[in-house]
Amino acid sequence: MEFDFQWLLIGLPLAFAFGWVASRLDLRQLGRARRETPSAYFKGLNFLLNEQQDKAIDAFVEAVQHDPDTAELHFALGNLFRRRGEFERAVRVHEHLLARGDLKAHDRERAQHALAQDFMKAGLFDRAEAAWRALDGTSFDHEARLAQLALAERSRDWPRAIEVASRLDQRQAGAFATRIAHYECELAQAADAAGRTAEAEAALARARNAAPGAARPLLLSGQRQAKAGRAAEAMAAWDELREQPGQPGSGAFLLVAEDYARAALACGRGEVAKSALQALLEHHAAIELVAALDVLDGGGADGAGPTAGTKAAPDTAATPATALARERWVMQLQRAPSLSAVQQVLAGSPAALSPAGLETLRGAVARAARPLQRYRCAACGFEAQHYFWQCPGCLGWDTYPPQRIDALQ
Repeated sequence: MEFDFQWLLIGLPLAFAFGWVASRLDLRQLGRARRETPSAYFKGLNFLLNEQQDKAIDAFVEAVQHDPDTAELHFALGNLFRRRGEFERAVRVHEHLLARGDLKAHDRERAQHALAQDFMKAGLFDRAEAAWRALDGTSFDHEARLAQLALAERSRDWPRAIEVASRLDQRQAGAFATRIAHYECELAQAADAAGRTAEAEAALARARNAAPGAARPLLLSGQRQAKAGRAAEAMAAWDELREQPGQPGSGAFLLVAEDYARAALACGRGEVAKSALQALLEHHAAIELVAALDVLDGGGADGAGPTAGTKAAPDTAATPATALARERWVMQLQRAPSLSAVQQVLAGSPAALSPAGLETLRGAVARAARPLQRYRCAACGFEAQHYFWQCPGCLGWDTYPPQRIDALQ
Protein backbone atom coordinates (compact mmCIF):
# COMPACT_ATOMS: atom_id res chain seq x y z
CA MET A 1 0.00 0.00 0.00
CA GLU A 2 1.45 3.31 -1.09
CA PHE A 3 1.48 6.31 1.31
CA ASP A 4 -0.32 9.35 -0.03
CA PHE A 5 1.84 12.40 0.60
CA GLN A 6 -1.13 14.62 0.13
CA TRP A 7 -2.34 13.73 3.67
CA LEU A 8 1.04 14.74 5.04
CA LEU A 9 0.76 18.09 3.37
CA ILE A 10 -2.69 18.54 4.90
CA GLY A 11 -1.81 17.12 8.38
CA LEU A 12 1.26 19.23 9.07
CA PRO A 13 -0.54 22.56 8.84
CA LEU A 14 -3.38 21.18 10.93
CA ALA A 15 -0.97 19.96 13.65
CA PHE A 16 0.78 23.28 13.67
CA ALA A 17 -2.56 25.10 13.96
CA PHE A 18 -3.71 22.90 16.84
CA GLY A 19 -0.39 23.40 18.67
CA TRP A 20 -0.58 27.15 18.20
CA VAL A 21 -4.15 27.26 19.58
CA ALA A 22 -3.17 25.11 22.58
CA SER A 23 -0.20 27.33 23.40
CA ARG A 24 -2.40 30.43 23.22
CA LEU A 25 -4.89 28.84 25.60
CA ASP A 26 -2.10 28.00 28.08
CA LEU A 27 -0.75 31.54 27.90
CA ARG A 28 -4.20 32.97 28.50
CA GLN A 29 -4.73 30.74 31.53
CA LEU A 30 -1.32 31.70 32.89
CA GLY A 31 -2.05 35.39 32.35
CA ARG A 32 -5.45 35.05 33.95
CA ALA A 33 -3.92 33.34 37.00
CA ARG A 34 -1.32 36.06 37.31
CA ARG A 35 -4.01 38.71 37.12
CA GLU A 36 -6.32 36.94 39.58
CA THR A 37 -3.72 36.58 42.33
CA PRO A 38 -2.97 40.30 42.69
CA SER A 39 -6.68 41.01 42.36
CA ALA A 40 -7.52 38.77 45.32
CA TYR A 41 -4.58 40.18 47.26
CA PHE A 42 -5.63 43.79 46.77
CA LYS A 43 -9.22 42.87 47.44
CA GLY A 44 -8.11 41.50 50.80
CA LEU A 45 -6.18 44.67 51.57
CA ASN A 46 -9.27 46.73 50.75
CA PHE A 47 -11.40 44.66 53.11
CA LEU A 48 -8.73 44.94 55.78
CA LEU A 49 -8.61 48.73 55.52
CA ASN A 50 -12.39 48.81 55.82
CA GLU A 51 -12.14 46.64 58.96
CA GLN A 52 -13.98 43.77 57.30
CA GLN A 53 -11.71 41.05 58.60
CA ASP A 54 -13.93 38.10 57.67
CA LYS A 55 -14.00 39.10 53.99
CA ALA A 56 -10.29 39.95 54.11
CA ILE A 57 -9.46 36.46 55.35
CA ASP A 58 -11.55 34.89 52.57
CA ALA A 59 -9.76 37.01 49.98
CA PHE A 60 -6.32 36.12 51.32
CA VAL A 61 -7.21 32.41 51.46
CA GLU A 62 -8.20 32.65 47.80
CA ALA A 63 -4.92 34.38 46.98
CA VAL A 64 -2.90 31.71 48.80
CA GLN A 65 -4.73 28.99 46.89
CA HIS A 66 -3.75 30.64 43.58
CA ASP A 67 -0.12 31.02 44.66
CA PRO A 68 0.72 28.73 47.61
CA ASP A 69 4.42 29.56 47.40
CA THR A 70 4.01 33.26 48.25
CA ALA A 71 5.34 33.76 51.79
CA GLU A 72 3.99 37.29 52.21
CA LEU A 73 0.42 36.11 51.73
CA HIS A 74 0.94 33.49 54.41
CA PHE A 75 2.27 36.11 56.81
CA ALA A 76 -0.71 38.38 56.14
CA LEU A 77 -3.14 35.51 56.62
CA GLY A 78 -1.48 34.33 59.84
CA ASN A 79 -1.48 37.82 61.31
CA LEU A 80 -5.17 38.19 60.51
CA PHE A 81 -5.96 34.90 62.22
CA ARG A 82 -4.02 36.03 65.30
CA ARG A 83 -5.81 39.38 65.46
CA ARG A 84 -9.16 37.60 65.31
CA GLY A 85 -8.17 35.25 68.12
CA GLU A 86 -8.04 32.19 65.85
CA PHE A 87 -4.68 31.15 67.25
CA GLU A 88 -4.83 27.53 66.13
CA ARG A 89 -5.24 28.54 62.49
CA ALA A 90 -2.47 31.14 62.84
CA VAL A 91 -0.15 28.47 64.25
CA ARG A 92 -0.93 26.13 61.33
CA VAL A 93 -0.15 28.85 58.79
CA HIS A 94 3.20 29.73 60.36
CA GLU A 95 4.16 26.09 60.97
CA HIS A 96 3.41 25.40 57.30
CA LEU A 97 5.80 28.20 56.38
CA LEU A 98 8.53 26.79 58.62
CA ALA A 99 8.10 23.36 57.05
CA ARG A 100 8.95 24.67 53.59
CA GLY A 101 12.48 23.80 52.51
CA ASP A 102 12.78 26.64 50.01
CA LEU A 103 12.05 29.41 52.53
CA LYS A 104 14.70 32.11 52.76
CA ALA A 105 16.59 32.52 56.03
CA HIS A 106 15.04 35.90 56.84
CA ASP A 107 11.52 34.65 56.09
CA ARG A 108 12.17 31.60 58.27
CA GLU A 109 13.11 33.90 61.17
CA ARG A 110 9.96 35.94 60.55
CA ALA A 111 7.85 32.79 60.60
CA GLN A 112 9.48 31.65 63.86
CA HIS A 113 8.85 35.09 65.36
CA ALA A 114 5.22 35.03 64.24
CA LEU A 115 4.80 31.52 65.68
CA ALA A 116 6.18 32.67 69.06
CA GLN A 117 3.67 35.54 69.05
CA ASP A 118 0.87 33.07 68.29
CA PHE A 119 1.79 30.97 71.31
CA MET A 120 2.05 34.06 73.53
CA LYS A 121 -1.38 35.32 72.50
CA ALA A 122 -2.87 31.87 72.97
CA GLY A 123 -1.47 31.61 76.51
CA LEU A 124 0.72 28.60 75.66
CA PHE A 125 3.69 29.97 77.55
CA ASP A 126 5.77 26.78 77.60
CA ARG A 127 5.61 26.50 73.81
CA ALA A 128 6.16 30.26 73.51
CA GLU A 129 9.33 29.95 75.61
CA ALA A 130 10.71 27.30 73.25
CA ALA A 131 9.74 29.37 70.21
CA TRP A 132 11.44 32.49 71.57
CA ARG A 133 14.59 30.55 72.44
CA ALA A 134 14.80 29.39 68.83
CA LEU A 135 15.28 33.05 67.87
CA ASP A 136 18.46 33.51 69.92
CA GLY A 137 21.20 34.88 67.71
CA THR A 138 18.81 35.98 64.95
CA SER A 139 17.68 39.43 63.89
CA PHE A 140 14.87 39.05 66.46
CA ASP A 141 17.30 38.25 69.29
CA HIS A 142 16.62 41.38 71.37
CA GLU A 143 12.85 41.07 71.14
CA ALA A 144 13.06 37.36 71.90
CA ARG A 145 15.08 37.94 75.06
CA LEU A 146 12.68 40.63 76.26
CA ALA A 147 9.82 38.18 75.73
CA GLN A 148 11.71 35.48 77.64
CA LEU A 149 12.23 37.96 80.47
CA ALA A 150 8.51 38.73 80.56
CA LEU A 151 7.73 35.01 80.67
CA ALA A 152 10.19 34.48 83.53
CA GLU A 153 8.57 37.31 85.48
CA ARG A 154 5.09 35.94 84.79
CA SER A 155 6.08 32.50 86.10
CA ARG A 156 8.08 34.08 88.94
CA ASP A 157 11.17 32.15 87.84
CA TRP A 158 13.58 34.67 89.33
CA PRO A 159 16.83 32.78 88.62
CA ARG A 160 15.87 32.57 84.95
CA ALA A 161 14.87 36.26 84.99
CA ILE A 162 18.26 37.19 86.46
CA GLU A 163 20.04 35.15 83.78
CA VAL A 164 18.15 36.77 80.88
CA ALA A 165 18.34 40.30 82.31
CA SER A 166 22.08 39.93 82.94
CA ARG A 167 22.66 39.00 79.30
CA LEU A 168 20.62 41.97 78.13
CA ASP A 169 22.54 44.25 80.48
CA GLN A 170 25.89 42.92 79.30
CA ARG A 171 24.93 43.57 75.69
CA GLN A 172 23.95 47.13 76.64
CA ALA A 173 20.45 46.49 75.33
CA GLY A 174 18.99 48.65 78.10
CA ALA A 175 19.35 49.34 81.82
CA PHE A 176 18.39 46.20 83.72
CA ALA A 177 20.39 46.65 86.95
CA THR A 178 17.37 47.83 88.97
CA ARG A 179 15.24 44.96 87.70
CA ILE A 180 17.96 42.47 88.63
CA ALA A 181 17.97 43.98 92.13
CA HIS A 182 14.20 43.43 92.33
CA TYR A 183 14.62 39.79 91.31
CA GLU A 184 17.26 39.27 94.02
CA CYS A 185 14.93 40.88 96.56
CA GLU A 186 12.18 38.46 95.54
CA LEU A 187 14.60 35.59 96.12
CA ALA A 188 15.54 37.08 99.51
CA GLN A 189 11.91 37.31 100.61
CA ALA A 190 11.25 33.73 99.50
CA ALA A 191 14.32 32.54 101.41
CA ASP A 192 13.23 34.42 104.52
CA ALA A 193 9.77 32.87 104.32
CA ALA A 194 11.40 29.43 104.18
CA GLY A 195 13.71 30.22 107.10
CA ARG A 196 16.90 30.27 105.00
CA THR A 197 18.48 33.36 106.57
CA ALA A 198 21.94 33.02 105.05
CA GLU A 199 20.50 32.62 101.57
CA ALA A 200 18.35 35.72 102.07
CA GLU A 201 21.33 37.79 103.19
CA ALA A 202 23.36 36.64 100.18
CA ALA A 203 20.53 37.60 97.81
CA LEU A 204 20.28 41.06 99.40
CA ALA A 205 24.03 41.52 99.05
CA ARG A 206 23.81 40.64 95.36
CA ALA A 207 20.95 43.11 94.98
CA ARG A 208 23.06 45.90 96.51
CA ASN A 209 25.95 45.05 94.18
CA ALA A 210 23.71 44.96 91.12
CA ALA A 211 22.13 48.36 91.78
CA PRO A 212 23.76 50.33 94.63
CA GLY A 213 21.23 53.14 94.25
CA ALA A 214 18.14 50.91 94.34
CA ALA A 215 15.72 51.57 97.19
CA ARG A 216 14.21 48.15 97.73
CA PRO A 217 17.32 46.32 99.03
CA LEU A 218 17.82 48.98 101.72
CA LEU A 219 14.14 48.99 102.65
CA LEU A 220 14.04 45.21 102.88
CA SER A 221 17.30 45.09 104.82
CA GLY A 222 15.89 47.47 107.44
CA GLN A 223 12.69 45.44 107.72
CA ARG A 224 14.69 42.27 108.30
CA GLN A 225 16.76 43.97 110.99
CA ALA A 226 13.67 45.36 112.71
CA LYS A 227 11.98 41.97 112.65
CA ALA A 228 15.06 40.46 114.28
CA GLY A 229 14.95 43.06 117.05
CA ARG A 230 17.99 45.00 115.88
CA ALA A 231 16.43 48.46 115.89
CA ALA A 232 19.67 50.43 115.54
CA GLU A 233 20.72 48.43 112.45
CA ALA A 234 17.25 48.88 110.96
CA MET A 235 17.37 52.62 111.57
CA ALA A 236 20.83 52.79 109.96
CA ALA A 237 19.58 51.05 106.81
CA TRP A 238 16.56 53.35 106.59
CA ASP A 239 18.73 56.41 107.24
CA GLU A 240 20.77 55.43 104.20
CA LEU A 241 17.54 55.07 102.24
CA ARG A 242 16.27 58.43 103.47
CA GLU A 243 19.46 60.21 102.45
CA GLN A 244 19.53 58.82 98.92
CA PRO A 245 19.01 61.46 96.21
CA GLY A 246 15.40 61.70 95.12
CA GLN A 247 14.10 59.59 98.00
CA PRO A 248 12.94 62.05 100.70
CA GLY A 249 9.28 62.98 100.68
CA SER A 250 8.27 60.99 97.62
CA GLY A 251 10.44 57.88 97.54
CA ALA A 252 10.39 54.47 99.16
CA PHE A 253 11.27 55.87 102.59
CA LEU A 254 7.61 56.84 103.02
CA LEU A 255 6.75 53.13 103.07
CA VAL A 256 8.68 52.67 106.33
CA ALA A 257 8.38 56.12 107.91
CA GLU A 258 6.30 54.85 110.85
CA ASP A 259 8.53 51.80 111.25
CA TYR A 260 11.50 54.16 111.28
CA ALA A 261 9.91 56.10 114.15
CA ARG A 262 9.26 52.91 116.12
CA ALA A 263 12.81 51.70 115.57
CA ALA A 264 14.11 55.07 116.80
CA LEU A 265 12.04 54.80 119.98
CA ALA A 266 13.24 51.23 120.51
CA CYS A 267 16.92 52.22 120.39
CA GLY A 268 16.52 55.53 122.29
CA ARG A 269 17.03 57.84 119.31
CA GLY A 270 13.59 59.38 119.16
CA GLU A 271 14.78 62.98 119.09
CA VAL A 272 17.20 62.28 116.25
CA ALA A 273 14.43 60.70 114.23
CA LYS A 274 12.05 63.55 115.05
CA SER A 275 14.48 66.15 113.75
CA ALA A 276 15.03 64.17 110.56
CA LEU A 277 11.30 63.70 109.94
CA GLN A 278 10.47 67.34 110.65
CA ALA A 279 13.15 68.43 108.19
CA LEU A 280 11.58 66.24 105.54
CA LEU A 281 8.09 67.49 106.34
CA GLU A 282 9.13 71.09 105.80
CA HIS A 283 9.85 70.35 102.13
CA HIS A 284 7.45 67.49 101.41
CA ALA A 285 3.84 67.45 102.65
CA ALA A 286 3.49 63.68 102.95
CA ILE A 287 0.86 62.19 105.24
CA GLU A 288 3.22 59.31 106.09
CA LEU A 289 5.68 61.72 107.68
CA VAL A 290 2.96 63.30 109.82
CA ALA A 291 1.83 59.87 111.00
CA ALA A 292 5.44 58.96 111.87
CA LEU A 293 5.79 62.13 113.96
CA ASP A 294 2.61 61.11 115.80
CA VAL A 295 4.32 57.84 116.68
CA LEU A 296 7.29 59.74 118.10
CA ASP A 297 4.94 62.00 120.10
CA GLY A 298 3.51 58.92 121.78
CA GLY A 299 0.34 58.48 119.81
CA GLY A 300 1.22 55.06 118.49
CA ALA A 301 4.51 53.95 119.96
CA ASP A 302 3.04 50.67 121.13
CA GLY A 303 1.47 49.79 117.81
CA ALA A 304 2.81 47.22 115.48
CA GLY A 305 4.32 48.33 112.23
CA PRO A 306 3.17 47.21 108.79
CA THR A 307 4.17 43.85 107.53
CA ALA A 308 7.25 43.52 105.36
CA GLY A 309 6.82 44.94 101.91
CA THR A 310 3.51 46.68 102.61
CA LYS A 311 2.43 50.21 103.31
CA ALA A 312 0.31 51.09 106.29
CA ALA A 313 -3.11 52.38 105.31
CA PRO A 314 -3.79 55.99 106.32
CA ASP A 315 -6.71 55.00 108.54
CA THR A 316 -4.42 52.83 110.69
CA ALA A 317 -2.11 55.71 111.56
CA ALA A 318 -1.85 56.90 115.13
CA THR A 319 -4.66 59.10 116.40
CA PRO A 320 -3.48 62.67 117.18
CA ALA A 321 -3.10 62.72 120.94
CA THR A 322 -1.75 66.20 121.58
CA ALA A 323 -2.53 69.74 120.57
CA LEU A 324 0.76 69.82 118.65
CA ALA A 325 -0.29 66.75 116.68
CA ARG A 326 -3.70 68.27 115.89
CA GLU A 327 -2.08 71.44 114.61
CA ARG A 328 0.30 69.37 112.53
CA TRP A 329 -2.63 67.62 110.85
CA VAL A 330 -4.39 70.94 110.24
CA MET A 331 -1.22 72.26 108.60
CA GLN A 332 -1.14 69.09 106.50
CA LEU A 333 -4.70 69.84 105.41
CA GLN A 334 -3.69 73.34 104.37
CA ARG A 335 -0.69 72.16 102.36
CA ALA A 336 -2.13 68.96 100.85
CA PRO A 337 -5.89 68.49 101.43
CA SER A 338 -6.95 64.84 101.56
CA LEU A 339 -9.65 62.72 103.15
CA SER A 340 -7.01 60.81 105.09
CA ALA A 341 -5.88 64.01 106.79
CA VAL A 342 -9.51 64.96 107.46
CA GLN A 343 -10.04 61.58 109.09
CA GLN A 344 -7.10 62.14 111.40
CA VAL A 345 -8.32 65.59 112.41
CA LEU A 346 -11.82 64.28 113.12
CA ALA A 347 -10.37 61.36 115.10
CA GLY A 348 -8.85 63.81 117.57
CA SER A 349 -10.83 66.67 119.12
CA PRO A 350 -12.43 68.74 116.33
CA ALA A 351 -14.09 71.01 118.91
CA ALA A 352 -10.67 72.19 120.03
CA LEU A 353 -9.81 73.49 116.57
CA SER A 354 -9.53 77.19 115.93
CA PRO A 355 -11.97 78.89 113.50
CA ALA A 356 -9.24 78.87 110.86
CA GLY A 357 -8.70 75.16 111.44
CA LEU A 358 -12.41 74.42 111.08
CA GLU A 359 -12.54 76.42 107.85
CA THR A 360 -9.59 74.43 106.52
CA LEU A 361 -11.38 71.22 107.48
CA ARG A 362 -14.57 72.24 105.66
CA GLY A 363 -12.61 73.27 102.57
CA ALA A 364 -10.77 69.96 102.44
CA VAL A 365 -14.00 67.97 102.71
CA ALA A 366 -15.65 70.09 100.00
CA ARG A 367 -12.70 69.62 97.66
CA ALA A 368 -12.62 65.86 98.22
CA ALA A 369 -16.38 65.53 97.70
CA ARG A 370 -16.51 67.58 94.49
CA PRO A 371 -15.42 64.75 92.11
CA LEU A 372 -18.17 62.55 93.55
CA GLN A 373 -20.94 65.08 93.00
CA ARG A 374 -21.59 63.85 89.47
CA TYR A 375 -24.18 61.79 87.61
CA ARG A 376 -23.09 58.56 85.91
CA CYS A 377 -24.79 56.88 82.96
CA ALA A 378 -25.85 53.34 83.85
CA ALA A 379 -25.34 52.21 80.23
CA CYS A 380 -21.89 53.52 79.29
CA GLY A 381 -20.52 55.10 82.49
CA PHE A 382 -20.30 58.65 81.10
CA GLU A 383 -20.09 61.12 84.01
CA ALA A 384 -21.37 64.67 84.04
CA GLN A 385 -21.95 67.39 86.61
CA HIS A 386 -25.45 68.03 85.25
CA TYR A 387 -28.35 65.62 84.82
CA PHE A 388 -29.14 64.55 81.25
CA TRP A 389 -32.27 62.85 79.99
CA GLN A 390 -30.27 61.65 76.99
CA CYS A 391 -26.69 60.53 77.65
CA PRO A 392 -24.15 62.56 75.63
CA GLY A 393 -21.91 59.50 75.46
CA CYS A 394 -24.14 56.61 74.26
CA LEU A 395 -27.21 58.73 73.33
CA GLY A 396 -29.42 56.48 75.45
CA TRP A 397 -32.57 57.86 77.02
CA ASP A 398 -33.34 57.70 80.76
CA THR A 399 -29.98 56.04 81.46
CA TYR A 400 -28.95 58.45 84.25
CA PRO A 401 -30.00 57.53 87.80
CA PRO A 402 -31.37 60.64 89.54
CA GLN A 403 -28.83 60.31 92.37
CA ARG A 404 -25.24 61.46 92.21
CA ILE A 405 -22.30 59.09 92.53
CA ASP A 406 -21.61 59.93 96.17
CA ALA A 407 -25.16 58.84 97.08
CA LEU A 408 -24.93 55.60 95.09
CA GLN A 409 -21.70 54.23 96.54
